[in-house]
Amino acid sequence: MTPTQPRTVPAGDDDLVRRAKAGDSAAFSELVQRYNRRIFRLTKHITQNQEDAEDVLQEVFMKAYTHLSTFEGNSKFYTWLVRIAVNESLMKLRKRKSGKQVSLDEPVSTGDEEIMREIAVWESTPEQKYSQTELRGILDEAVQSLEPIYRTVFLLRDVDELSTEEAAESLGLTVPAVKSRLLRARLQLREKLTRVFKRKGDDLFAFL
Repeated sequence: MTPTQPRTVPAGDDDLVRRAKAGDSAAFSELVQRYNRRIFRLTKHITQNQEDAEDVLQEVFMKAYTHLSTFEGNSKFYTWLVRIAVNESLMKLRKRKSGKQVSLDEPVSTGDEEIMREIAVWESTPEQKYSQTELRGILDEAVQSLEPIYRTVFLLRDVDELSTEEAAESLGLTVPAVKSRLLRARLQLREKLTRVFKRKGDDLFAFL
Protein backbone atom coordinates (compact mmCIF):
# COMPACT_ATOMS: atom_id res chain seq x y z
CA MET A 1 0.00 0.00 0.00
CA THR A 2 1.32 3.37 -0.99
CA PRO A 3 1.63 5.68 2.02
CA THR A 4 -0.63 8.69 1.94
CA GLN A 5 1.23 11.89 1.18
CA PRO A 6 0.75 14.57 3.85
CA ARG A 7 -1.40 17.45 2.70
CA THR A 8 0.50 20.68 2.22
CA VAL A 9 -1.07 23.53 4.16
CA PRO A 10 -0.75 26.90 2.38
CA ALA A 11 1.33 29.40 4.31
CA GLY A 12 -0.62 32.16 6.01
CA ASP A 13 -0.21 35.82 5.08
CA ASP A 14 1.64 36.59 8.30
CA ASP A 15 4.23 33.92 7.60
CA LEU A 16 4.66 35.02 3.97
CA VAL A 17 5.04 38.66 4.98
CA ARG A 18 7.61 37.73 7.63
CA ARG A 19 9.61 35.74 5.10
CA ALA A 20 9.29 38.47 2.46
CA LYS A 21 10.61 41.05 4.93
CA ALA A 22 13.59 38.77 5.51
CA GLY A 23 14.38 38.88 1.81
CA ASP A 24 12.48 35.83 0.53
CA SER A 25 11.31 37.00 -2.90
CA ALA A 26 9.41 33.74 -3.46
CA ALA A 27 7.25 34.52 -0.43
CA PHE A 28 6.32 37.92 -1.82
CA SER A 29 5.61 36.36 -5.22
CA GLU A 30 3.17 34.02 -3.50
CA LEU A 31 1.40 37.00 -1.93
CA VAL A 32 1.17 38.58 -5.39
CA GLN A 33 -0.33 35.41 -6.84
CA ARG A 34 -2.77 35.18 -3.94
CA TYR A 35 -4.22 38.66 -4.37
CA ASN A 36 -3.38 39.61 -7.95
CA ARG A 37 -6.86 38.98 -9.38
CA ARG A 38 -8.78 40.60 -6.54
CA ILE A 39 -6.67 43.76 -6.62
CA PHE A 40 -6.92 43.95 -10.41
CA ARG A 41 -10.70 43.63 -10.24
CA LEU A 42 -10.80 46.50 -7.75
CA THR A 43 -8.49 48.76 -9.77
CA LYS A 44 -10.44 48.08 -12.95
CA HIS A 45 -13.73 48.91 -11.26
CA ILE A 46 -12.33 52.21 -9.99
CA THR A 47 -10.44 53.32 -13.09
CA GLN A 48 -12.92 51.80 -15.57
CA ASN A 49 -10.04 51.26 -17.97
CA GLN A 50 -8.14 48.05 -18.70
CA GLU A 51 -4.74 49.64 -19.36
CA ASP A 52 -4.98 51.99 -16.39
CA ALA A 53 -5.97 49.10 -14.16
CA GLU A 54 -2.97 47.07 -15.31
CA ASP A 55 -0.65 50.04 -14.67
CA VAL A 56 -2.13 50.57 -11.23
CA LEU A 57 -1.83 46.87 -10.42
CA GLN A 58 1.91 46.98 -11.07
CA GLU A 59 2.28 50.15 -9.00
CA VAL A 60 0.38 48.59 -6.11
CA PHE A 61 2.68 45.59 -5.78
CA MET A 62 5.79 47.68 -6.44
CA LYS A 63 4.83 50.03 -3.60
CA ALA A 64 3.87 47.10 -1.39
CA TYR A 65 7.27 45.51 -1.96
CA THR A 66 9.15 48.78 -1.47
CA HIS A 67 7.29 49.71 1.72
CA LEU A 68 6.82 46.22 3.13
CA SER A 69 8.96 47.09 6.12
CA THR A 70 6.35 49.67 7.16
CA PHE A 71 3.60 47.05 7.35
CA GLU A 72 3.34 46.30 11.07
CA GLY A 73 0.63 43.65 10.87
CA ASN A 74 -1.98 45.63 12.79
CA SER A 75 -4.43 44.88 9.99
CA LYS A 76 -4.77 42.14 7.41
CA PHE A 77 -2.22 42.25 4.60
CA TYR A 78 -5.05 42.34 2.03
CA THR A 79 -6.59 45.35 3.79
CA TRP A 80 -3.23 47.13 3.52
CA LEU A 81 -3.02 46.25 -0.18
CA VAL A 82 -6.54 47.57 -0.78
CA ARG A 83 -5.62 50.94 0.69
CA ILE A 84 -2.63 51.21 -1.63
CA ALA A 85 -4.77 50.11 -4.59
CA VAL A 86 -7.49 52.67 -3.87
CA ASN A 87 -5.00 55.52 -3.48
CA GLU A 88 -3.15 54.59 -6.69
CA SER A 89 -6.41 54.19 -8.63
CA LEU A 90 -7.69 57.59 -7.55
CA MET A 91 -4.35 59.18 -8.43
CA LYS A 92 -4.69 57.65 -11.90
CA LEU A 93 -8.15 59.17 -12.23
CA ARG A 94 -6.87 62.60 -11.20
CA LYS A 95 -4.19 62.46 -13.88
CA ARG A 96 -6.73 62.10 -16.64
CA LYS A 97 -7.21 65.50 -18.25
CA SER A 98 -10.89 64.95 -18.84
CA GLY A 99 -11.46 62.95 -15.69
CA LYS A 100 -13.31 64.26 -12.70
CA GLN A 101 -11.13 64.67 -9.64
CA VAL A 102 -12.40 62.73 -6.68
CA SER A 103 -11.18 62.27 -3.16
CA LEU A 104 -11.93 59.82 -0.40
CA ASP A 105 -11.58 62.75 1.98
CA GLU A 106 -14.64 64.43 0.50
CA PRO A 107 -16.99 65.12 3.44
CA VAL A 108 -20.13 63.00 3.52
CA SER A 109 -22.97 63.55 5.95
CA THR A 110 -23.23 60.65 8.34
CA GLY A 111 -26.23 61.93 10.28
CA ASP A 112 -29.75 60.63 9.99
CA GLU A 113 -31.35 61.68 6.74
CA GLU A 114 -34.26 60.71 4.53
CA ILE A 115 -33.45 60.00 0.90
CA MET A 116 -36.59 59.80 -1.20
CA ARG A 117 -36.47 57.56 -4.24
CA GLU A 118 -39.13 57.13 -6.85
CA ILE A 119 -39.39 53.42 -7.59
CA ALA A 120 -40.62 52.51 -11.04
CA VAL A 121 -43.24 49.81 -11.60
CA TRP A 122 -41.88 46.45 -12.76
CA GLU A 123 -44.17 44.65 -15.19
CA SER A 124 -42.37 41.30 -15.36
CA THR A 125 -39.77 39.52 -13.27
CA PRO A 126 -36.10 39.98 -14.23
CA GLU A 127 -35.77 36.18 -14.43
CA GLN A 128 -38.40 36.11 -17.18
CA LYS A 129 -36.74 38.82 -19.25
CA TYR A 130 -33.04 38.16 -18.81
CA SER A 131 -30.58 35.29 -18.48
CA GLN A 132 -28.19 35.11 -15.53
CA THR A 133 -25.40 36.40 -17.76
CA GLU A 134 -27.50 39.38 -18.84
CA LEU A 135 -28.49 40.09 -15.24
CA ARG A 136 -24.85 40.05 -14.20
CA GLY A 137 -23.99 42.42 -17.02
CA ILE A 138 -26.79 44.79 -16.04
CA LEU A 139 -25.65 44.82 -12.43
CA ASP A 140 -22.00 45.34 -13.42
CA GLU A 141 -22.99 48.27 -15.62
CA ALA A 142 -25.00 49.81 -12.79
CA VAL A 143 -22.05 49.44 -10.39
CA GLN A 144 -19.68 50.99 -12.93
CA SER A 145 -21.96 54.02 -13.22
CA LEU A 146 -21.52 54.91 -9.55
CA GLU A 147 -19.09 57.67 -8.61
CA PRO A 148 -15.72 56.24 -7.45
CA ILE A 149 -16.23 57.23 -3.81
CA TYR A 150 -19.43 55.15 -3.67
CA ARG A 151 -18.38 52.40 -6.07
CA THR A 152 -15.25 51.61 -4.07
CA VAL A 153 -17.12 51.24 -0.79
CA PHE A 154 -19.76 49.04 -2.44
CA LEU A 155 -17.11 46.78 -3.98
CA LEU A 156 -15.20 46.34 -0.73
CA ARG A 157 -18.30 45.63 1.38
CA ASP A 158 -20.68 43.79 -0.93
CA VAL A 159 -18.33 42.17 -3.45
CA ASP A 160 -15.09 41.52 -1.55
CA GLU A 161 -17.13 41.11 1.67
CA LEU A 162 -14.80 43.10 3.89
CA SER A 163 -16.28 44.12 7.22
CA THR A 164 -17.28 47.74 7.71
CA GLU A 165 -14.29 48.19 10.00
CA GLU A 166 -11.88 46.67 7.45
CA ALA A 167 -13.30 48.82 4.64
CA ALA A 168 -12.97 51.92 6.81
CA GLU A 169 -9.34 51.08 7.61
CA SER A 170 -8.54 50.37 3.95
CA LEU A 171 -10.03 53.67 2.80
CA GLY A 172 -8.86 55.83 5.68
CA LEU A 173 -12.45 56.65 6.60
CA THR A 174 -14.54 56.46 9.74
CA VAL A 175 -17.00 53.60 10.16
CA PRO A 176 -20.01 55.99 9.98
CA ALA A 177 -18.66 57.47 6.72
CA VAL A 178 -18.37 53.99 5.20
CA LYS A 179 -21.92 53.15 6.29
CA SER A 180 -23.22 56.39 4.81
CA ARG A 181 -21.48 55.89 1.46
CA LEU A 182 -22.59 52.26 1.31
CA LEU A 183 -26.19 53.32 1.91
CA ARG A 184 -26.01 55.89 -0.86
CA ALA A 185 -24.40 53.39 -3.23
CA ARG A 186 -27.12 50.82 -2.56
CA LEU A 187 -29.89 53.38 -3.00
CA GLN A 188 -28.44 54.59 -6.28
CA LEU A 189 -28.10 51.03 -7.53
CA ARG A 190 -31.66 50.20 -6.53
CA GLU A 191 -32.91 53.24 -8.43
CA LYS A 192 -30.89 52.36 -11.53
CA LEU A 193 -32.04 48.73 -11.48
CA THR A 194 -35.71 49.54 -11.00
CA ARG A 195 -35.54 51.60 -14.17
CA VAL A 196 -34.44 48.46 -15.99
CA PHE A 197 -36.70 45.83 -14.50
CA LYS A 198 -39.81 47.90 -13.71
CA ARG A 199 -41.71 45.52 -11.50
CA LYS A 200 -43.32 46.84 -8.35
CA GLY A 201 -42.53 44.87 -5.25
CA ASP A 202 -40.04 42.46 -6.85
CA ASP A 203 -36.84 42.70 -4.84
CA LEU A 204 -34.47 40.50 -6.85
CA PHE A 205 -31.40 42.36 -5.61
CA ALA A 206 -32.29 42.04 -1.96
CA PHE A 207 -28.80 42.96 -0.84
CA LEU A 208 -29.14 46.48 -2.23
